[in-house]
Amino acid sequence: MVFIIKRRQKKEMKTIMQKYEIIRLKKEGWSDNRISKTFGVSRNTIRKYWKSYCSNLDELLKLDPNVDTRKVIETLIDDPSYDSSKRTARKYSEEMDIQLRKILADEENKTRLLGPGHKQALNDRQIYQLLINQGFDIGETTIRKRLRVIRDEKKEAFIKQKYDYCDRFEYDFGEVRLIIDGRNIKGYLAVLVCPASGFRWAYLYRNSKMDVFLDSHVRFFEMLGGSFKEGVYDNMKNVVARFIGKNEKQLNEQLIKLALYYDFTINVTNCFSGNEKGTVESAVKWIRNKVFAYKYAFDTFENACDYLQEKLVEINKNSNIEEEKKHLKPYRPRYETARITKNRVDKYSFVHIDNNCYSVPEDLCQKWVIAKLYPNDLIIMYKQEIVARHARIAGKGKTRIDIRHYLHTFSRKPGSLSNSLALKSEPELKNMFNKYYKEKPKVFIEILRRYSDSDLKTLLEALEPRQQEAKIQQAVDDKTMEQINELCEMFIGGNQYVH
Repeated sequence: MVFIIKRRQKKEMKTIMQKYEIIRLKKEGWSDNRISKTFGVSRNTIRKYWKSYCSNLDELLKLDPNVDTRKVIETLIDDPSYDSSKRTARKYSEEMDIQLRKILADEENKTRLLGPGHKQALNDRQIYQLLINQGFDIGETTIRKRLRVIRDEKKEAFIKQKYDYCDRFEYDFGEVRLIIDGRNIKGYLAVLVCPASGFRWAYLYRNSKMDVFLDSHVRFFEMLGGSFKEGVYDNMKNVVARFIGKNEKQLNEQLIKLALYYDFTINVTNCFSGNEKGTVESAVKWIRNKVFAYKYAFDTFENACDYLQEKLVEINKNSNIEEEKKHLKPYRPRYETARITKNRVDKYSFVHIDNNCYSVPEDLCQKWVIAKLYPNDLIIMYKQEIVARHARIAGKGKTRIDIRHYLHTFSRKPGSLSNSLALKSEPELKNMFNKYYKEKPKVFIEILRRYSDSDLKTLLEALEPRQQEAKIQQAVDDKTMEQINELCEMFIGGNQYVH
């Protein structure tokens, strides 16, 4: 049975199936003319296939040791092809090549003057138009091909590196989009990689400022229990304070202090040379995809951070980080990364930090305090003592209040409690107040005072009416037993009842 293949109109390049059918039909005795009409292939092409097949088959059957049988077999079974290596651009001249290379040299000089990131490079069509304007008669396709050839001459080869344990860590930032409590926000991944052990870790932040940059280093070294010989960075603003001339860079002072403390060398890559950072360049994309591709919506930003840490433990289960830990430089006490500011407390007992307000105890009004700012929280100190702790506010123009900072004023003015910003800033306390204590604010204030050092959960439990009733009953029982024991002491000779 003859396999009829759909005829292709006058195309010289044929498939391996066509080649097979032509040879098979020749073996069956079909004429070149009949095969040509069946497949729409020229008789010259049919003769070429048949002649090549027969000559290669003869070479194989001779079993001549001087014949490269692998090459013969490849020719015998390969797809039909035409040798286009000898084809040349007939109109493309040496003079044109010189002019084309001159244009590309001018483009390289432009890049040196304007910087690697400039947006004014000539595209292929503009280069072609320059040649036409100079009087050359050439096709655009030919010029595009020559441009590819010339550019390929300068392509760079990369040398794969292998590092020993403790040799270096690599650092980079990456952005990630998250849905937090229904809002679309941008987060920042601080990614650190240990190339020797294949360990990849990341921390999630709300920004990529200097305090975040330092904090991620310290947390990483604290987690591993040591530091490395070298840290590798790109030219981010947290690393390079400014460029001096063509190749010199002035490093950020804060990074220099960090490197001096943890005793590692700072290695900054060349501009636009992400390959010099090694594995961290791809690790940012890899971690972002592995962790947040499936799950990206969270109730709080803290939940997203916890989720990231859980997934990273799973991701790194096959790394050799435990072995690398044995070779790290000795552990050093935690480096202080806080940004320190001096602030004056206003008449509302607020300190203003980064365009946001944070409450402090009311007896500090109009006094100067010290604030230590960390990426996620802050502490406020007065005379070397901590007087307030707050979670950092994301954004500007917001206020964070601790109602317990105003208990003295509320005791003197209990009527001001109901509509105070301090109470409204704590919705759970506000609901409890409206439900049980609206008519007895002094009781509410007293409970707050009693539990001023407790967390919110303990405070809410204490504010439950049943808890208060039990405590009142306990107080009554204790008082009653005390009176009974006093009577026993007086009239029964000292035998006391035990409650």
